[in-house]
Amino acid sequence: MANMTIAKAITAGLRETMKNNPKTMLMGEDIGALGGVYRVTEGLQAEFGKTRVVDTPLAESGIIGTAIGLAFRGYRPVCEIQFDGFVFPGFNQITTQLAKIHARSSGDLSAPVVIRIPYGGGIGSIEHHSESPEALFAHTAGLRIITPSNPHDAYWMIQQAVESNDPVIVFEPKRRYWLKGEVDTESPGQDAFSAKVVREGTDATIVAYGPLVPVALAAAQAAEEDGNSVEVIDLRSISPIDFDTITTSVHKTGHLIVTHEAPTFGGVGGEIAARISERAFLSLEAPVLRVGGFHMPYPVAKVEEHYLPDIDRLLEALDRSLAY
Repeated sequence: MANMTIAKAITAGLRETMKNNPKTMLMGEDIGALGGVYRVTEGLQAEFGKTRVVDTPLAESGIIGTAIGLAFRGYRPVCEIQFDGFVFPGFNQITTQLAKIHARSSGDLSAPVVIRIPYGGGIGSIEHHSESPEALFAHTAGLRIITPSNPHDAYWMIQQAVESNDPVIVFEPKRRYWLKGEVDTESPGQDAFSAKVVREGTDATIVAYGPLVPVALAAAQAAEEDGNSVEVIDLRSISPIDFDTITTSVHKTGHLIVTHEAPTFGGVGGEIAARISERAFLSLEAPVLRVGGFHMPYPVAKVEEHYLPDIDRLLEALDRSLAY
């Protein structure tokens, strides 16, 4: 076992995949000598050279478009987007080109491109630096979307993303970059595209992902002190979604709360609520509740704690669900 932060676990995972596959290369703004804004690629250019760790111009559309071309030539490009809100100049390339290449070519072509996006708030920054755009990409068929919540998953999920023949977006919870934990470098445990029960419970289920998994676990601990047993599921994969794990949990608990930092309106939580209502309607003892961000531009840093879901908002939703 090794002990490392999420940021350094991603660095270690990238290093492993670059050692194992000489076709893996990294691309992004300031990822070389600087090591990226969050130093996730620190030291990799010195270790693997400037042809495999490439500093690109400030042009996200160009980064994605170049990566698509490289993938056609057998490379495994890993693109870094500096901040969530800066991905939109590349949105067209991702959703209208990258996502559709496999189906458009009737399976003759594949584009194994990985796009790393630091996302979410809680770092005292502003719009374009604290957003959660995952639902915009999850709506696009052809993309796989994952997000780790701990160092072990970060280490393995980035490697599994590079190994995938489908394009994969890895949303990295930037406010958890410095969260430390154990990493089993010998065994991944499970694949990147399935959910995981991270706390067993019998009275209600909370589904969370990325930065809100620690918040959900803290809420479950607080609920236990009030006599309620809460199961927590780390979704891990936003597309595809592992509905089987959620359905099994709801059959047991009868109550479901879905939480994410992105606005509740039009978010991933809405899709989960609809699917679970179809799959487990007779097991539900209350409507599926969602706890997310508000339908507004990300606020200024001084008030972001009022925007982001916290323990109190989760416990309030839990009380409403159990009292239904």
